[in-house]
Amino acid sequence: MVETNLEKLRATAPLVHNITNFVVMNFTANALLAVGASPVMAHAVEEVEDMVSIAGALVVNIGTLSAHWVEAMKLAMKKAAELGKPIILDPVGAGATPYRNKVLTELLEIAPPTIIRGNGSEILALAGASIQTKGVDSTADSTDSIGAAQALSARFGAVVSVSGAVDVIVQGSRTGWVSNGVPLMTKVTGMGCAASAIAGAFAAICGDPFEAAVSAAAAMGVCGELAYRDAKLPGSFQIAFLDKLAEVSPAHLGELSKIKFE
Repeated sequence: MVETNLEKLRATAPLVHNITNFVVMNFTANALLAVGASPVMAHAVEEVEDMVSIAGALVVNIGTLSAHWVEAMKLAMKKAAELGKPIILDPVGAGATPYRNKVLTELLEIAPPTIIRGNGSEILALAGASIQTKGVDSTADSTDSIGAAQALSARFGAVVSVSGAVDVIVQGSRTGWVSNGVPLMTKVTGMGCAASAIAGAFAAICGDPFEAAVSAAAAMGVCGELAYRDAKLPGSFQIAFLDKLAEVSPAHLGELSKIKFE
């Protein structure tokens, strides 16, 4: 599965439209380029509908909110839903502030996401659980939020991908577990945001969003493990990770992926 999807992604080079945050724009764009996709970072209200129209998928990341960007997110999500384009929502810092929660509620009313990807705390907060967050960092493990992920999936018909020591991906009665990755990934800003963008790349070329989310989680985790062989500190690890995204072959990705389904 992951081998075939990576081959197709690289052969297709889908355009992924990102409305993302200032902190991660450069890294996210480089991650998409490295894996074989084509990134565009466009958040002007005057062009987001046109950009969605030519993109293969839309990724909405609420990391650094402002009123104009929220308006752009709403316009883009509405247009993507009209056109049947995959929508990936990254609810960065869900539960941290009332404003952030309000924006998420409004976005979810505009259009149901195809994939919701976040950490354990974000998924719990998005599902309505009372959770103490630490800014945008998770205080809950991915396995603690399985019930919340299932509830969100049932409510919005979305795939919910929860990052953690073991990534958990749910859709209806399907559950996938991806056990790749290394702890150092939590020490590099933007890894989760890159994971959402790469989920968008796979969703653009794969008709099954559950399969796309699993493939993205596996690609992130495997490349994290490969990068850690060469780099043990955050700065060098970030560069090594991008190199491994570009270098890993479909066969090697399939060989090293630790995936199980229930």
